[in-house]
Amino acid sequence: MAQRPKITIVGAGNVGATTAHWVASKELGDIVLVDVLDGIPQGKSLDLMETGPVEDLDVTITGSTSYEATANSDLVIITAGLARKPGMSRDDLLAKNSQIIKEVTQQVAKFSPKTIIIMVSNPLDVMTYEAMKVSGFPKQRVVGMAGILDTARFSTFVAMELNVSVEDIQALVLGGHGDSMVPLPRYTTVGGVPITELMSEDRVAALIERTRKGGIEIVNFLKTGSAYYAPAAAATQMAEAILKDKKRFLPCAAYLEGEYGLRDVFVGVPVILGAKGVEKILEVRLTKEEQAALAKSAESVKANIAKLKL
Repeated sequence: MAQRPKITIVGAGNVGATTAHWVASKELGDIVLVDVLDGIPQGKSLDLMETGPVEDLDVTITGSTSYEATANSDLVIITAGLARKPGMSRDDLLAKNSQIIKEVTQQVAKFSPKTIIIMVSNPLDVMTYEAMKVSGFPKQRVVGMAGILDTARFSTFVAMELNVSVEDIQALVLGGHGDSMVPLPRYTTVGGVPITELMSEDRVAALIERTRKGGIEIVNFLKTGSAYYAPAAAATQMAEAILKDKKRFLPCAAYLEGEYGLRDVFVGVPVILGAKGVEKILEVRLTKEEQAALAKSAESVKANIAKLKL
């Protein structure tokens, strides 16, 4: 009988625990929840295990402070690090989270040398770059979760604006996970019709701006933390694509080596996500303005990568 996939989630805070919840609800595999705070991963994993009889979920969920429990994971989702507070940009987290991600990645690579890493920690693109460098993994096996979240926010705002079902919306957001992200209205459709045909330029521009500030809008409401339901759902969609070899067309933070004219940087682009991780980077045709916006976004990611001194 085939063994169930083993999925490690690093960080048992709101994002990590919610990711474990979504992953368990889809029965994607057995889960190990890891955190430095003793008791938190054990308690949350046991609590989640006890939903099994109610929800008919046949997965094993264990919590640990030791990476030995994560050995030979098929997939590792990293959510560890500090969350944003009001007034903070994602980049403000750089120095503190960089040290955390370095230590985490060393342990992950040591115990699961063949795994695929999905990075969720902020600043997302920079942390994904650091994880690839520290792990020494090939670029296909390190991917960042941002494009799906940014795209989901854009889709949500379009649905609210037009009063249509989110199921009929296909959106695309490229670039770094920050204020310089690049929503593409030309490639954002409702039932196949571009949103540029369905609303005024002013409204499109307003929705793009709200998407760029989608994260801080939630931070400002919560005051003591940042978003976790949608980021966790986005990471789970990526996990499912990889573990079920779905070959999904999804916007993810991937390592570029000349695609879109960009090099040595992780930035959000459309990829094919399957069992090998990032199996292909898709180059969609961009206008000069869109290309310039993407290049500008990549430059801001590179400026932060330079601060890491990797």
